[in-house]
Amino acid sequence: MRKFIVDTDTASDDAAALMIAALSKEIELLGVTIVAGNVGLRQAADNALMTLEVCGSEAPVYLGAKRPLFRERHDTISVHGKDGMGDCDIIHPKRSPEVKRAVEFILEQVEHYPNEVELIVLGPATNIALAILTDREIMSKVKHIWSMGTPGFGFGNATPVSEFNVFIDAEAYALMLDLGIPVTIAGFDLCTGDIGLDRYELSYLAHGSKPAQFLERATSKLLKFNLDTRGVHLVDLPDAIAMAAAVWPEFVQDKVACHCYCCTEPGHAYGQVIFYQKGRTYEAMPEISRFNAQVIKKVDEKLFTERFMDLLMIEGGKEA
Repeated sequence: MRKFIVDTDTASDDAAALMIAALSKEIELLGVTIVAGNVGLRQAADNALMTLEVCGSEAPVYLGAKRPLFRERHDTISVHGKDGMGDCDIIHPKRSPEVKRAVEFILEQVEHYPNEVELIVLGPATNIALAILTDREIMSKVKHIWSMGTPGFGFGNATPVSEFNVFIDAEAYALMLDLGIPVTIAGFDLCTGDIGLDRYELSYLAHGSKPAQFLERATSKLLKFNLDTRGVHLVDLPDAIAMAAAVWPEFVQDKVACHCYCCTEPGHAYGQVIFYQKGRTYEAMPEISRFNAQVIKKVDEKLFTERFMDLLMIEGGKEA
């Protein structure tokens, strides 16, 4: 069974991703580490704990970085709500986070399971960067990093060239890319089409299992945001897409090896990740010595919807 650690700043789309990991039979969820991003650290932890609880999972949750490496954190409440989960008063977890800190837990698990642990990075990469700075040798034994970050080959959602997770802590993302282990990136461009939950699927969730009903309510603010800003009755789930890429290999239909350079200089390009694609370099470009990530270009939208809905509509998940 594959061993996952999910690193998240739990808002509603992170919760959808966490549900895939918690309910999938193929995954051993070693734990969930929390970083401040969409919401503050403790709120993100409570959101993760509540999500795990409705899925029947006892996976431990660990508090991590409450701010980026070098910058101040800014609240972002317009998309997911003040609590990150639709402001529906659904976050009342029975459990609390563990005493051990996130970086300690990550290093402990990677050392215990060398070349087995896969990190699913759904928020700013601050916890991952801190673990690298603490013990790079241990972190070099991570099997794979799956990242929801960058605009992919599209436009950013924080700035025209930068995606939120990278923009919050570009220095951390640069450190993660430089670690030298396999990285797969699911960019924000993968969810700019019709992939996600439409009005019919959301209606099914509202009358489905406990996890399904929970997610339908948690994404209500995100639905309103998309209706107001894009005029679409759709809940887009970029973090769940990244998780699907990790859990269901056949979901990824096309990807390309790239040398990924993350811009960390202050200014308009801060947080931009430049992709030098393998096979598309020429003499005028900087010399490319290493292709440090696979960037997903195309996914199977139909497979995602079918697998995700099937998983959520089965009451009890793994026990079903």
